[in-house]
Amino acid sequence: MALLVLAMSTSACLSTLFRSATPSASPSQLATVSERATPSLSTSLEPSFTPEPSLSLPLPGADDPHRVRVSVKPALPATGSGQLVITVRNLSTTRITELVLRWPTALKLSDFLAPFAPSQIRIREGGPALYQEWTKWVEGPGELGEPAGTTSLGWGPLDAGATITIPLIATRKTSGPVAFDLQLLAAEAILTLENGEPAELRVQLP
Repeated sequence: MALLVLAMSTSACLSTLFRSATPSASPSQLATVSERATPSLSTSLEPSFTPEPSLSLPLPGADDPHRVRVSVKPALPATGSGQLVITVRNLSTTRITELVLRWPTALKLSDFLAPFAPSQIRIREGGPALYQEWTKWVEGPGELGEPAGTTSLGWGPLDAGATITIPLIATRKTSGPVAFDLQLLAAEAILTLENGEPAELRVQLP
C-alpha cells in the first residue's frame, strides 16, 4: 500500500513538472503569428489611366509615310508679340502635296498664333496686293475634314529634300508658360518623323 501511494505521488509530480515546462502562447502572440503567416493581398486591381494633358490633340485616323525633320524655336517676351519659328525638312524622295500645321484652337485663350500680323495697310481698299504664302487658315470643323477644336494652317507643297521656315506671329493673351500639341500633316494624314513616330510635337512656350 505504501508503494502504491509513492507511485501515485511520483506520477502526479512528473505530470505537474511536464505541464509547467511546456510553453504556452498568449492570444496576442497567436494573433501576431497569424498576421505574419497570412499574405497581404491588394484589393485595388483596377488599372490606372493617365489623363491627357491640356491642349492636346488626338492623332488623325490616316498616316502619311513622308518623313520630316522638324525644329520649333519660340521667341516670345513676357507680354506682347513674338515669334514661333517652325522649320520643316522633307526627308523623303517625293513631294508632300500640302504641308499643314495643326494645334488646339483653345491655345488662342493664352497665346494667339497667326501667319501674319494684321494691319490696316493689308486690308485697306486700294492698298498693296495681299500676298500670302499660306494656303489655308481654318478653325475646325472645316470643309476639308479639319476636326472641331483645331486650327489648321496650310503652307502649300514641300518638294523632296526641301526645307521651309515658317515664322508664326505669337501674341500673348496671358502671362506664364504653356504647352500644347503641334501636328504636321500632309492634308489630313499625319506625317512621319525621322525616328518613325507620328509627327506630333509637344511645344513649350516660355
